[in-house]
Amino acid sequence: MRSAVTSPDRYPVKLSRSFYDRGTVEVARELLGKLLVHVSGGVERIGRIVEVEAYVGPDDLACHSSRGRTERTRVMFGPPGHAYIYLVYGMHHCLNVVTEADGHASAVLLRAVEPVSNVEGPTNGPGRLCKTMRIDRRMNGHDLTSDDFHIAAPEGAESFSIARRPRVGVEYAGRWARRLLRFYIRGNIFVSRP
Repeated sequence: MRSAVTSPDRYPVKLSRSFYDRGTVEVARELLGKLLVHVSGGVERIGRIVEVEAYVGPDDLACHSSRGRTERTRVMFGPPGHAYIYLVYGMHHCLNVVTEADGHASAVLLRAVEPVSNVEGPTNGPGRLCKTMRIDRRMNGHDLTSDDFHIAAPEGAESFSIARRPRVGVEYAGRWARRLLRFYIRGNIFVSRP
């Protein structure tokens, strides 16, 4: 299926560290429409980000950092603009982008991408996204301002409507489960669920 982004060479602007060093909700919303780029085995895979969830720090009971700093969450407590990748159910990798100041421990989960270049397979859902984009825990802590794994802004700004919903699978988090911290491009067929 062809993407709305027609040319893979339309991503000249790699996002800088300062993009991630802002409020998590703001970063989450602005990641929509950006391009996730991963080069592995000589192949450049590109997907347009169409769905994300914001995890706003230790007070957010759905956020991993709410349980304190652990070996698993140490990347979240580090500087912004790094990949926080973990395994769920012992088999699915999830890619998060660390946001805000060093020590704040917040992140944005990438839930779905729209295939742009060299992406074959389902990308709706964080586990499927990682599998198809060849992203796993070996990349945990990777600097997302690097050449081989980064997020970039497409050359032409596209307008779209953003939908807000509660996050998926965080019912245990009490009132935080009802917060509208999931954002997606309304009407995009690659979103994991409406």
